[in-house]
Amino acid sequence: MGIGVSLILIAVGAVLAFAVHVTTSGLNVNTVGYILLVVGVVGALISLAFWSSWGGVGSRRRTVVDEGPAAGRRTVVQDDVV
Repeated sequence: MGIGVSLILIAVGAVLAFAVHVTTSGLNVNTVGYILLVVGVVGALISLAFWSSWGGVGSRRRTVVDEGPAAGRRTVVQDDVV
């Protein structure tokens, strides 16, 4: 789930939880809204956590190419998280 889908779930959940006042039997629309809100927030947090680990804010990538005569060619990619 991406950040866009999470924002849509949060918006739809907030509308159902806070703005819709309907009385139905067997289904509480407000509860469905709260569930969508929670799922959207959890999805957004997970998306942000993976986004930062893939090169978001606070991470740097450094590529070192070593072409020594005895070792041949070697490429090292280092990820430093600050």
